Amino acid sequence: MAGNHVTVEQKEDGAGCRVVWGDGSAVWKEREVPPFLFHEGGYDMVHYGHSNQLRQAKAMGDYLIVGVHTDEEISKHKGPPVFTQAERYKMVRAIKWVDEIVEGAPYVTTLDTLDKYNSDFCVHGDDITLTVDGKDTYAEVKREGRYRECRRTQGVSTTDLVGRMLLMTKTHHSNIVSTTHRVHTDPTGPKGHSPWTGVSQFLQTSQKIIQFASGKEAQPGDTIIYVAGAFDLFHIGHVDFLETVYKQAERPYVIVGLHFDQEVNRYKGKNYPIMNIHERTLSVLACRYVSEVVIGAPYAVGKDLLDHFKVDLVCHGKTEVFPDRDTADPYAEPKKRGIFRTVDSGNGLTTDDIVQRIIKNRLLFEARNQKKEAKEIAVYEAMKSQAEGEQAGDTAQAAQ
Repeated sequence: MAGNHVTVEQKEDGAGCRVVWGDGSAVWKEREVPPFLFHEGGYDMVHYGHSNQLRQAKAMGDYLIVGVHTDEEISKHKGPPVFTQAERYKMVRAIKWVDEIVEGAPYVTTLDTLDKYNSDFCVHGDDITLTVDGKDTYAEVKREGRYRECRRTQGVSTTDLVGRMLLMTKTHHSNIVSTTHRVHTDPTGPKGHSPWTGVSQFLQTSQKIIQFASGKEAQPGDTIIYVAGAFDLFHIGHVDFLETVYKQAERPYVIVGLHFDQEVNRYKGKNYPIMNIHERTLSVLACRYVSEVVIGAPYAVGKDLLDHFKVDLVCHGKTEVFPDRDTADPYAEPKKRGIFRTVDSGNGLTTDDIVQRIIKNRLLFEARNQKKEAKEIAVYEAMKSQAEGEQAGDTAQAAQ
């Protein structure tokens, strides 16, 4: 939110800084460091919606600390997580707007939490987060004026992604909204629809890509490294691979080629990719190890691509290399040039593995999502009734 942007003015004697918010309010801090912002969450199945919230949070200040809950905390308040806490910690660290993470952050953010991590404000999305007994987890910091909000990313949620995997639909490959796509966004348990969990169709814009892109071009002396693939449901396996690729050179400039949905479906089959090309683009751009993304890259890494980007090295992981449509090796040209390298990240996790985790615990995840939406609907209806009551009171008073 533009009104929440922070600027910092250092004292001339260096004894502190003046924190100025977009609404004009200001406060002196007796320290040299700029204001710290604290953002917390479970970050299970991290997607571009999470990344976009962190991007917005970072834009409000100069140093972003992200607290990540333990498996035990998530299970208690939401239900079983898809990823382990160790996997989630590493995923969040890989998001380029994150400066520091707090492992095992408490589910309820209190003033003590902010003070412990030297944070001025807590930042969260404009969706509501509730404890197991239905209470607002940010009530205390809101009362004390140490809470700031960023906008939720429309068109994506963990609930929606889980639904795509369970139903094995393909409608997310296009912008056509159909009743088939809507089935898994409407809960079978509670009546009604939560404005926070409910999913609208994601629409990509050039502005969103610009916000996520680094905007930095390769410089003389950089080693330009090219990798290609689906990078579907961008996960910890991808992060470990890209980190390994990044370490292949002293000054790496990593370009990721993303294949179009139809191409991914050709060699992966089923309902893959789970995320469409627009969603996968933002997911990959949010990774701190990535400098540039080629949207709709050719499957074969040919002469034109290598020459155009002046590629020094082409890397591929230990996963199977599917042949091109004409049965040719897609890496024939870089192998011919002697610039192809197979790298081993030590992490064999694949998108298939994640889908299997979901399917294995299908009933638990469906129950989790229904429970979450039921709580949200109850709070939303209470808020709506309160607002209507206040409006009616104002109308009656004005009529007197």
